[in-house]
Amino acid sequence: MASDPRIRASDADRDRTAALLREHHAAGRLTAEEFNERLDKAYAAKTLGDLDQLLSDLPGIDLYELPDHSVQRRGRTSFGLPWLLAPRGSSGISPAWRAAWGSWATVSLVAFLAWLLSGHPGHLWFLWVAGVYGIVLGGRWVSGGSPQRDRSRDRDRRRDRRRHG
Repeated sequence: MASDPRIRASDADRDRTAALLREHHAAGRLTAEEFNERLDKAYAAKTLGDLDQLLSDLPGIDLYELPDHSVQRRGRTSFGLPWLLAPRGSSGISPAWRAAWGSWATVSLVAFLAWLLSGHPGHLWFLWVAGVYGIVLGGRWVSGGSPQRDRSRDRDRRRDRRRHG
């Protein structure tokens, strides 16, 4: 996984390792006790080497096609932006971004049709709906953000509450 095991692990790295551990547990390679122990260590890991150690005795070859595509790492484009558009080995837009842009197109089309049927062609209010929504979505896309709400913070808060009281 890591080229340098001393590099600090991110929340995404910990989540990816947790997903891999879940897959191994589901395949019967880990007992419930081993899974829980490794999962606790994964969320407490400080470096990528710590995460690698949790997976070192488990095969990785059959886990390339996970059902959750969000756990796959993305490379970088020639522009230096995170390549969040496509799953490994394919071209096009990722399912999450396809859904986000599809919802933008749907909302924009509904607003345009409502404007068209309203009989007030002088004021182009539907452009405010489509434009603001498109600018926000486009900004997240260009900056390399996720089209979905960041749930890792919510998960961390819940985990802290369970551990501390």
